[in-house]
Formats: sequence, C-alpha cells, structure tokens
Amino acid sequence: MSEQPDHAGVRVEVDGAVATVVLDRPAAMNSLTTPTKVALLAALERVAADDAVRCVVLTGTGRAFSVGQDLREHADVLASGDLSSLWSTVPEHYNPVSTLLATMPKPVIAAVNGVAAGAGASFAMAADLRLVGASAGFNLAFTGIGLSADSGATWYLPRLVGTGRAMDLLLRPRTVHAQEALDIGLATEVVPDADLPTRAAEVAASLAAGPTLAYAAVRRAVAFSAAHDLPASLAHESDAMSATGATQDHADAVRSFLAKERPTFHAR
Repeated sequence: MSEQPDHAGVRVEVDGAVATVVLDRPAAMNSLTTPTKVALLAALERVAADDAVRCVVLTGTGRAFSVGQDLREHADVLASGDLSSLWSTVPEHYNPVSTLLATMPKPVIAAVNGVAAGAGASFAMAADLRLVGASAGFNLAFTGIGLSADSGATWYLPRLVGTGRAMDLLLRPRTVHAQEALDIGLATEVVPDADLPTRAAEVAASLAAGPTLAYAAVRRAVAFSAAHDLPASLAHESDAMSATGATQDHADAVRSFLAKERPTFHAR
C-alpha cells in the first residue's frame, strides 16, 4: 500500500509489517517546511500507533535524505519579524518528531539516501540503525548559519561518536561522508546507492519478523541507562526482563529453541 504525497511532500508505503515514511520533496532536497513537518509528525504518529506495523523506515527521495529546515521559509519568517512563530517550530514540530523516532515501541531504520543535514541528520541519528548510501553523508550544519543545534543532535551525536568528536562536528560542521560515518560509528552499514532500498527492506523485514515487544523494551532500556546510574539501570533491566519474560513470544521462542525450530514472534 502506498499513500501519494500531498503538497507537504510526505508519503507512507506499507509492505507487510514494514512502514516506510518517505520525505518526497526532491527538488528542495527534502527540506522541511511547516506543512512538511506537520505531515511527517502525523505519518510517524500513525505508523507508531499501528500494531500491524512492526518496523519503520525513514528515507528520502532524490539527492538528499533531508537538509533540515527549509531556509527559504525560514528567511521569510525572519523578515516578517515574528520570531515567536519562528522558534515555536522546535517544540511543536522538531522535538516531537525526534522523540517519536527514538521512542516508538518498534525498531526504526534511517535509510540515508543522500545528504542528511541539520535536523535531517538529527532525525537519522534518532533511528536505531542508519543504512547509508555510498554517496551519502551527514552535516551538523547548525552553527554554520549561526544557530545552536536542535532535534536531539547534542544528545544523539555524543552517544554515537563520543563527546570529543561530536564537539568537533558541531563546532566545525562539515560533511562526514559515508565511509567516515561508518568508521566513527555514525553509520551502521554502507551500501551502494542503488542497493539501499533493497537492503533497507531486507533489514526492516527481518526486524519486523522479530520479537517486537523485546525490541521495544531494549529501546527503552538503552534510553533509560543514558540518564541513570548502574543500580537504577540494573533495576530497570530487571523489570523489563520480568515483563518480556511473561510474553507469549518468549514462551513460544523457548519451546521453538528446545524443538530446534525457528521461532515465530507475534508481538504478544
């Protein structure tokens, strides 16, 4: 199933238990206008709430994954002098998208088909896995236009590449090309550009067939541990083990293991 993009340039494609959310403004390098941000958040909310969807892929069309904020729209608002509406987009649009990508109860893959800059890079970093086309790259472009960072860039980036390297990329923004991104831990896997959609579909299908409830628990535990000490994290893990250990998926998987069969997971 495919939803055609509206004027905002966002569409959703569903194949089995995999939903692919596509940014589809290729002429504008998938930059984010207010309608695009609203449509993106709505699409993500829909697939996050759909129990039939067990893995989500975020990608773009054309030469870019997303270059972040549409600067033409941004310049128009700056010229209007209405700075309150200019910066309200961060808590109203960018933060909810970033949070949903990082916290929805199912795995998220960013299929980075081209440059991911600014908030586009942040959204890719919010995903669990970043499959990156060989000609793609990342640019934390915020300070290049005299801004701080948003959409979780200062939270995700140090956890992926370390504080020192994150500071360098934030203070001296440049394009980190695919192979370097892989070398420093920013990319999960690099594939030829032409193979990216197929590879993303393969990985997504594998995750969609997996233990969704366990995946969700792991996502929560990793986020929890980032802000808590070891004793609290151990306690959180213990609670998560009790919860996932009570699922039908766990019981069925143990039986399958003992029977030397491949387990089938039903997210229950």
